[in-house]
Amino acid sequence: MAGHSHWAGIKHKKGKADKQRAAIFSKLSREITVAAKLGDKNPDMNSRLRSAIQAARSANMPKDNIERAIDKSSIAADSNFESIRYEGFGPAKTAVVVVTLTDNKNRTASNIRTIFQKYGGGLGTQGSASHNFLQKGIIKVDKKEMNEDRIFELATDAGANDFIYQDEYYEIHTNKDEIYDVKNIMEKEISNFISTEIEWVPINKIKLNQEDKEKILKFIEFLDEDDDVQNVFTNAVY
Repeated sequence: MAGHSHWAGIKHKKGKADKQRAAIFSKLSREITVAAKLGDKNPDMNSRLRSAIQAARSANMPKDNIERAIDKSSIAADSNFESIRYEGFGPAKTAVVVVTLTDNKNRTASNIRTIFQKYGGGLGTQGSASHNFLQKGIIKVDKKEMNEDRIFELATDAGANDFIYQDEYYEIHTNKDEIYDVKNIMEKEISNFISTEIEWVPINKIKLNQEDKEKILKFIEFLDEDDDVQNVFTNAVY
């Protein structure tokens, strides 16, 4: 029985990992499709598409998946995806900003509202939670790409506002309207980027006890599982 239970556990973990990978690929594919639809289908001429493809490659998405996502922008020409922001308060009254990309805002709003309510929170009006954050352009580069001194110099020369040394990657902060201008300059020496995104960075973070940490992690995981959700930002430390 022990062996059987162990194998069941392994299958469960693998199944969960496969499900998470599929969800990530789905979100990345949607961003590629929308970027290709809104601009040139040649990534060399479309900064947003180029960044979406680079993020997909960093997540080890197969080349065929990337090409299908680009092709889908022509096939689904009548599908209108909208980027919609939802704001509210989650477990322990933490401020939360949810960024979605959806072709059915009624469905998305209903799903997001249900998840907030399930975890004891609630959606608010525009501005109710976002005033706790600043919007910034965030470029992430794997440490293996370049040494710290050179990438700091490159980011500074490109016009970045801040440079943060994380455990496994460098994080370059820019004004949200200048993110692609900065990245275009950095691309002269760097070919691989983990991500290039406009993020909501908390002004002040809230420290949680262990019980609330577990609640917020489950809450965020549940939101992430929704196909329409692209990003979740919170001012909680977890």
